[in-house]
This record gives sequence, C-alpha cells and structure tokens, in this order.
Amino acid sequence: MAKKPGGYNWGTGRRKTAVARIRIKPGSGKINVNGRPIEAYFSLKTDHERVLEPLRATRQVGTYDVWANVSGGGTSGQVGAMIMGLGRALLEANTELEGTLREGKFLTRDSRMVERKKYGRKKARKSFQFSKR
Repeated sequence: MAKKPGGYNWGTGRRKTAVARIRIKPGSGKINVNGRPIEAYFSLKTDHERVLEPLRATRQVGTYDVWANVSGGGTSGQVGAMIMGLGRALLEANTELEGTLREGKFLTRDSRMVERKKYGRKKARKSFQFSKR
C-alpha cells in the first residue's frame, strides 16, 4: 500500500457529464457523498449497491472510509462516476488489485455521451413531421 500525505488515496471518475472526486482512507467503511451519508444522498437502494461493487469485487468492504464530491449529471451518471473513481482510488492504494478491477470494468471510462442537437431538426435525430401534400 502506498502511503500518501494525510493517508488518503484519490481517484477521479467521469460518466456522461458527471464528475466524482473520491478520497479513501483505511477505516471502518463509512461512505459520505457531498458531506452526507450515501443513504441520504442516493435514495435508491440499487444505487448504494452499485457504488459498493468495486469494494465487493476486491473484498475491501468495511476496510476503507470513502468521501466523494460529486457534481453534474443525474443520479445514474453520478453513480457511474463514483464507481470509476472508487476503482481508481483502490488501485492507487493497492496496485495488486488491478487485475480484479480491470476484470470488473471499474477502471474503464464509458465514452457514451448525449448526441448534440442538429440544425433543422427537433432533437438530435428526430425530424419535424413530413407532409407530402
């Protein structure tokens, strides 16, 4: 394990337009998002479970305290950004976990973004109704 100043390991995750800056430190397993417990920030149980996936895959649940600053996007994008940031922070803390994290795709950036609206159309691909006569 690499020792950093203050004992923290950092990881940044991005998904769609959401950005998550994750800071982990060995501890009891508390997770705070924007200064609030994860249960108060993400209302859906599935979102809590998805955030814990990198910790479960590497068998690190309850060994790190997690602080996350999340901005932009919606809840789904923010959860995806947190997963990637947590994976990167775990990799920085322990490089032996890289194989497990790559296998679970926790270090891979999802490049899918919203397609831009085109000129002369209603949305990115939707056109106005066509009338022949």
